Amino acid sequence: MKKRIITLLLALVMIASLIGSAIPAMAAEGAITLRLHYHREDGEYEGWEMWFWDNAAVPSTTLEPPYQFEEVNGEMVSEIKLNTGTMELGYIVRFGDWIAKDIEEDQFIELTGILSGTVDVYVESGVKGHKIVEGDDVVRGVVVTSASYKEKNSDGNPQVIVKVAGDIEYDVTPETFKISNNDGAVAVSAVKNVNTYYYLTLAEPLNIQRGYNVTFEGNDTAITMPDFYSSPEFEAEYTYTGNDLGATYTAEKTTLRVWAPTAVSVDVNLYTDGDITAQELPVRSEAMTKDVNGTWICELAGDMNGTYYTYTVTTDTSVLEAPDPYGRTTGVNGKRTMIIDLAATNPEGWADDKNPNAGKKPNDAIIYELHVRDLSGDASSGIKNVGKYLGVIETGTVNSEGKPTGLDYIVDLGVTHVHLLPVYDYGSVDESKLNEKEQFNWGYDPVNYNTPEGSYSTDPYNGEVRVKEFKQMVKGMHDAGLSVIMDVVYNHVYQTNQFCFNMIVPGYFTRPGANGSGCGNDVASERTMVKKYIVDSVNYWADEYHIDGFRFDLVGLIDTTTINEIVETVSAKHPDTIFYGEGWTLNTKLTKTGFALATQTNAAKTPNFAYFSDTVRNLVKGNTFGGVSKGWISGGSASAGDLNACFKGMPSWCPSPSQSINYISCHDNNTLYDHITLASGADEATKIKMNKLGVAFYMTSQGIPFFQAGEEILRSKPVEGGFHENSYNQPDSVNSIKWDDLNKEAYADVHDYYKGLIAFRKEHPALRLTTAADVDANVQPVTGLPANVVAYNINGGVNGETAEGIFCAFNASTSAATINLPAGNWNIYVNGDDAGLEVLGNAEGSITVDGQSAMVLVKGEPIAPPSKVEIPGEFSFSIALILPLIAVAVVAVAVIAVVLLKKKK
Repeated sequence: MKKRIITLLLALVMIASLIGSAIPAMAAEGAITLRLHYHREDGEYEGWEMWFWDNAAVPSTTLEPPYQFEEVNGEMVSEIKLNTGTMELGYIVRFGDWIAKDIEEDQFIELTGILSGTVDVYVESGVKGHKIVEGDDVVRGVVVTSASYKEKNSDGNPQVIVKVAGDIEYDVTPETFKISNNDGAVAVSAVKNVNTYYYLTLAEPLNIQRGYNVTFEGNDTAITMPDFYSSPEFEAEYTYTGNDLGATYTAEKTTLRVWAPTAVSVDVNLYTDGDITAQELPVRSEAMTKDVNGTWICELAGDMNGTYYTYTVTTDTSVLEAPDPYGRTTGVNGKRTMIIDLAATNPEGWADDKNPNAGKKPNDAIIYELHVRDLSGDASSGIKNVGKYLGVIETGTVNSEGKPTGLDYIVDLGVTHVHLLPVYDYGSVDESKLNEKEQFNWGYDPVNYNTPEGSYSTDPYNGEVRVKEFKQMVKGMHDAGLSVIMDVVYNHVYQTNQFCFNMIVPGYFTRPGANGSGCGNDVASERTMVKKYIVDSVNYWADEYHIDGFRFDLVGLIDTTTINEIVETVSAKHPDTIFYGEGWTLNTKLTKTGFALATQTNAAKTPNFAYFSDTVRNLVKGNTFGGVSKGWISGGSASAGDLNACFKGMPSWCPSPSQSINYISCHDNNTLYDHITLASGADEATKIKMNKLGVAFYMTSQGIPFFQAGEEILRSKPVEGGFHENSYNQPDSVNSIKWDDLNKEAYADVHDYYKGLIAFRKEHPALRLTTAADVDANVQPVTGLPANVVAYNINGGVNGETAEGIFCAFNASTSAATINLPAGNWNIYVNGDDAGLEVLGNAEGSITVDGQSAMVLVKGEPIAPPSKVEIPGEFSFSIALILPLIAVAVVAVAVIAVVLLKKKK
């Protein structure tokens, strides 16, 4: 996944010290002042900024990159405050939002042993490394770099192992290090030193459900405890099964319940404003009462609709303020949760709103992957609400030549489901600066899972607006006949330490030391209350927002038990919901044994969940990693056996065609057109032939077809010197759909080809078989064909198919190929140029398929033409309605004629 956003990679990878049941206390917070001086020979500093991250033993909560430069005495300086215990500070000088980096490699500043004071760091543009100058106020000393608890050492005694940096130049005694928490001190009975490690034998064992600090020379460091969170004892005592976590609202009162089993106390802070810069202090705070299974509750009298709130959670080692993990909406940038009357946000007709594709199977879906902002980001869209939920459902929009754009265009294209890239509240766009600077991100950086993203609303400051407009978007799409799929990212979070669940229950939500996501904080779905949270969240989106499907980012990091519970509980109420995800096998560290992960290889363990088929993607288009490679359509070679398995929707890892998402492009990596361009170096006409061959293959294959918005109009993301393959944070100029491309004859022709294939697939149930047995019995590959030529005979009369048979042929070679047909008369509906429901020709005995093209034929009577006659403007009429009117008109004319003839006589 190329979208493993660099910001996440840098800001989150240093998590080792935040593990177990405690987070470090903030002793000596901000004691170190670091000033980074940046010099450029060209004197051009506009757009350049600093990105810092640390691996402090006492992590610095003040680190919230990026940092700006300010001119100080003629120099450009970026200043930050660091806590005592910061041993190493990572930094990158970047331009814009990762448009460029001054030095490609990560740079690190060594700070071990500095307890406090001012440190000046001098960086020269284009030069690796830096110069460090310590101020006269710098105080150096020995610091604790880590501390961990061992329940029994070799002698059977409880022990804390402390590692230090520097030399302790005096005799260490049991009194040198102090172990304590809110309940008081725990005596150290003996101490042993081996190099930089000190082994502290304790007079009594520690309670591993609690947090403890080790204090050395006045500075506190949290002790990493054994992983009690995943133990049977913890889960037996602290698993809450109720459905009332978060705010339960009525006009008379609101009840808040939060799960915080390690808390000493919890308070609710009430605000009238969701903007932390506008209102720093709460109107009032209320103490919560400890309740069952680690939960805390508080009842607020009166109508609290519109009130913002946070929780202040005090544990043994920290006091942190956080929004509600179960919050329904928030103020700007997701810092404060808002109590909301959800019923009041429902658009007119919401009670009757439903999935327009209800009753259909996943294999009937044709999925169109869309970013909310991409749809309207280019001026040629004609959409007024640029980058907004409401922009998605604007109708009547056209490009510069009056051709439909936006929603009207998508409906006309014929897809059944629109897959929206993340629309939950994510962290990489500053909602408070939407009008100050251009911002864009795909959104794979979750902050508040159950809250719509504010930057897509017309008012991110008002928590109610984003909820209302999100629902309006869903209903508008439903009314247009489109089902809505939501891209969800339950495998990692934006910022480990600042994620609300981890602030309330320190370290619980993520797997200690695991980094399969590339973001340093793999979500511990195997822990009971994490699983509950994810299951509850998906159900909430399906229930409250009428979402019709869910695409799971890096689902291979989530366990199969969680996935199956999601599918089972959502499907019980919404049986037509579609579930699929990226089942890549990734290296993560589970906190429990006996759990399988939802990967392609474990597809049989999640029978109602589908997976992206990178098998068909890499085979047909070419590999997307390690450089652009040729695929079957662009001059590479592919074995008939591999192609046959993909066409049948069952590559080696896939037990059922209902579990194969067939695609050759998505938001990740180069667009299909750009990849073909880079891989083939062919002329425009040949590249278009390759594109058409690719879509013909996956659109007629068994399984579930999926494609990136704009693929059908040769979408491209050019940048100087090539194409952008990882445009997760690039501006509209790169990412937006260029609707005026429809004005180009060749582009419009490709669009019509996609539209025709979509219509053809929808017309033929035999292309949408749902079981392996049906596919094996009714889809027969043709043998004895030349290299890179494949063909398939599909039986008629199966799955409701009315045709006598379908024959699909694909020729990726540059020479024409002659292929024998089964007996009978065949009508051609797809060739290398055109596709649709009109007969393009007839064949019997054999066909000749041009090089780099496809041909699809149907045996039997021609398909009836479309029954809908489009009239320019806002109206369209059904033939079924028009024919009676014509008949009446004809009769009327005849009667009048007879009367006139009689008069003449």
